[in-house]
Amino acid sequence: MAERILVVDDHLEMAEMLAEALAEAGFQAEALDSGARALERLEAGGVDALVTDLRMDGVGGMELLAASQRLDPRRPVIVMTAYGAIDTAVDSIRQGAYHYLTKPFPPEELEIFLRRALEAHKLQIEAGRLRKALREHQPIEGLVGSSPAMREVVELVDRLAVVDVPVLIQGETGTGKSLVAGAIHARSARAKGPFVSINCAALPEPLLESELFGHAKGAFTGATSERAGLFAEAEAGTLLLDEIGELPLAIQAKLLHVLERGSVRPVGSSRERKVDVRILAATHRDLHDMAQNQKFREDLLYRLDVVTIEIPALKQRKEDILPLVDHFLGVFRERFGHSPVAGFTPAVLARFLDYPWPGNVRELSHVVQRMVVLGRRAQADLEELPQAIRYESGNPMDVFSKVLPARELQHRYALWALERCSGLKNRTAEALGIDIKTLNRWLQEGPVLEPAPGERP
Repeated sequence: MAERILVVDDHLEMAEMLAEALAEAGFQAEALDSGARALERLEAGGVDALVTDLRMDGVGGMELLAASQRLDPRRPVIVMTAYGAIDTAVDSIRQGAYHYLTKPFPPEELEIFLRRALEAHKLQIEAGRLRKALREHQPIEGLVGSSPAMREVVELVDRLAVVDVPVLIQGETGTGKSLVAGAIHARSARAKGPFVSINCAALPEPLLESELFGHAKGAFTGATSERAGLFAEAEAGTLLLDEIGELPLAIQAKLLHVLERGSVRPVGSSRERKVDVRILAATHRDLHDMAQNQKFREDLLYRLDVVTIEIPALKQRKEDILPLVDHFLGVFRERFGHSPVAGFTPAVLARFLDYPWPGNVRELSHVVQRMVVLGRRAQADLEELPQAIRYESGNPMDVFSKVLPARELQHRYALWALERCSGLKNRTAEALGIDIKTLNRWLQEGPVLEPAPGERP
């Protein structure tokens, strides 16, 4: 079907001459001599491209351009102008027009640019269709699982990707909050911009403030040069504030200012800088509870908590465990090609399903990686599981069928606690009420016991 072109010029003879030439070239062209009538025609729909004069009485070409952009942002618009109005024509390009032609011009020139514009339009539509199909049929990389809870997460990611608002991502440690944030960015209109992430718990307050907002030269001892900061680094993209519950109150106030004003003031500077950044925040803490206890600013919480994505713990979606095991097995077999491990025995798979996974998907990933790296046979067996997971009920005492030396009890219990604290020694020592030095000793001191019958020595 021929493309429908609307030609608008307050000199009807000019509009009709161009429409006639376009009709001979195979287009379906309509000529109008009134911007007001052209606006009605655009609102009625069925126009594939607009060719309009810039200067007309009443509704002018710039108004028609704005209306066309509002009604159909992808519709090509070509503007016509007299030589003396070149500046306005250039401005029309900035406002979204495809091209401008300076009168007088041959109709063939208009035909050439129209065909180019319509071809680009078709490519945009096709690209949009393909992106939509990919979003609908391809899973988000790293977010494996078809449980109802994960399907809801993926649906929210798709819906929120196209809405430029802050998102709060909540979930236990190791559930994949950073993956969700990355997926929102990758599927958004900001995908071509940078995706910048910072762990708010990883830096002391003075460094964190400088890292986020930048600093002026000489702002503090050691500030030998100016630093832009992560907000500036994430310009036109997305900034993930991971573990935002650890953000000090003073920096929370400054972050609130950025969200309200859209500008940052570097440390030691008297000037503010405008920023265009989408904020995503992630935490394993209950920020509403923290706000009630004055540990998190309530006004900042409401700014961040426009929409919340709750990522379920792995124990709440057990039907996703075996698909995740298959996924990680494929990833690590490819990475460690020398490994003989091609799968797991039924006993191991059953243990995977029974284990509560306090470290969530991250812990499962680490366990599969360890078994691929250290495994000695095609089907990794129970004996190659970490000790804490090998226990039948996750309790280190359940495996004991005989009295063991206290040192071995300490050793096994320390291993079990370390697994449950996602391998973080500081957190494990704090949970056990001991210092790091003692924890390291407990981890190393376990004596070598005689293997149980059937176990490999």
